[in-house]
Amino acid sequence: MRRLLLASVYLSGLLGASAVQAQRRRAPEFEPNVAYDGRFTWVRVKYMLPDLSSGSGFRGGRDLPWSHDYPRGERNFTKILSTLSTARVRLGSSNILTLDDRELGKYPVAYMAEPGFWRPNDKEVLGLRSYLAKGGFIIFDDFAGQHWLNFESQMRRVLPNARAIPMELTHPVFDAFYKVKTLAYTHPYYGLKSEFYGYFEDNDPKKRLLAIANYNNDLSEMWEFSDVGMFPVDLSNEAYKLGVNYIIYALTR
Repeated sequence: MRRLLLASVYLSGLLGASAVQAQRRRAPEFEPNVAYDGRFTWVRVKYMLPDLSSGSGFRGGRDLPWSHDYPRGERNFTKILSTLSTARVRLGSSNILTLDDRELGKYPVAYMAEPGFWRPNDKEVLGLRSYLAKGGFIIFDDFAGQHWLNFESQMRRVLPNARAIPMELTHPVFDAFYKVKTLAYTHPYYGLKSEFYGYFEDNDPKKRLLAIANYNNDLSEMWEFSDVGMFPVDLSNEAYKLGVNYIIYALTR
């Protein structure tokens, strides 16, 4: 089963390049959240956007960075996860929650896109801190360059004594399902060298991994368009392998 070429398990849908571009310009239509029923359910973190021009308030508009690749990214990914593993996976729907929502505690894994724009309020800071302390795991994805500065600053508020530790290939998360052979990835658009950072209990890589950051990378972008040939098959395969490993690690460690 592990030998399956992930991107070869092409998912339904035959969008052309022009349709893809049109879709990316449209504001997403968010579906209602679904009730917890014990299955693995993809949870995307929603956050407010600060108005950087005025220094206060929140920015509106059609582009919501936390929603990038919704819903195709998670829909495609959960299909792959369900096909490859024995995990009970909810297909065709996912949830969008804020970090201070009590419902978040029901779900073992959360995903955040574009944390370079993330400016949590005090309740959200406490919500994420509590979520991680109680066993939750969060994936940060889709950010690059100077966006690291904001991400690291906000994580210092969440975990004041923690530091981002470069991930090593020997860590169990890279062998949780697939044996990942290299971390020499590049950003799918910018060509930047990808870096992977972890936040650990007591800053000890031998203890539980609380959060992982895919810096200079965008795994969900490759999940979103894996069924239309937008990226090389090998690149899409590797993006799926990392994602599957993250979930299996979180569910079994």
